[in-house]
Amino acid sequence: MTGSGPAVDTRGLSRHFGAVRAVDGLDLRIERGELYCLVGPDGAGKTTAIRMLCGILKPSAGSAAVLGFDLVRQRSAVKEKIGYLSQRFSLYGDLTVDENLEFFAEIHGVRDFRTRREELLGFTRLAPFRDRLAERLSGGMKQKLALACTLIHHPSLLLLDEPTTGVDPVSRREFWKILSSLLREGLTILMTTPYLDEAERASRVGLLSGGRLRASGPPKDIRALMTGTILEAAGPDVRAAYRVLLPLKGPNRVQLFGDRLHVVVENAAREGPGLAAALERQGVAVGGWREVPPSLENVFIMLTEGS
Repeated sequence: MTGSGPAVDTRGLSRHFGAVRAVDGLDLRIERGELYCLVGPDGAGKTTAIRMLCGILKPSAGSAAVLGFDLVRQRSAVKEKIGYLSQRFSLYGDLTVDENLEFFAEIHGVRDFRTRREELLGFTRLAPFRDRLAERLSGGMKQKLALACTLIHHPSLLLLDEPTTGVDPVSRREFWKILSSLLREGLTILMTTPYLDEAERASRVGLLSGGRLRASGPPKDIRALMTGTILEAAGPDVRAAYRVLLPLKGPNRVQLFGDRLHVVVENAAREGPGLAAALERQGVAVGGWREVPPSLENVFIMLTEGS
């Protein structure tokens, strides 16, 4: 039995490496049965936070309860109830799919694992490849096998550290279908990701930057934090337009997304003509401006640029 209360509850959780505050005063509450996405760039503190919640790293300050257990005093109980998929989860390439599952079952003390193995092979659609060496699997199949190994002991909380980074789009979709099925079964999932489009699928999102949680809540509530109106232009010259407008508006107001340029303004009718005139003076042409709703990326940039 796990303890009572939320799946994760941290108060001022911090981890320092010398003068570097990798995680700085993290207050995080994750309810049971929800998918919570912790989003941030490289170096934001996502992996450090996950490793503390797994009991791998000892906090420098603060407190945390995981599945009702004190993270420091009851670390062994926490480890028995969680599944952790790290960025560099180590499958054994010279073992088959079946043998990897058996190996991780032994690590977790799962004696009668065969029924569970069949469930997971069917669940991840890896049954046809059960005799294949892990080193001969595709990147997406390796991630699914790693997830299956993480689930072999029926964890109550799944901690995933950027599980879809470097995975092709088709495999990413398949991986998300599996996560959706796990949520329907009542599993709680805490996932870190650099992809804000993935975070849109979460129950709640936390925006992490510089080791600090800048905002937390359902995606729609995070988007509602956006101030001003977003004007979007597209076309081959948007990079040139970005270079012209950046010094005029600043990095948290001019945002480049591939072939789309976003400019945050207070009043579109008043400021739009000025943007067009500034570009025209520099001989830069873009498609017509249009108002667009804010995305999580827009809000994240607004909250973190210059912070």
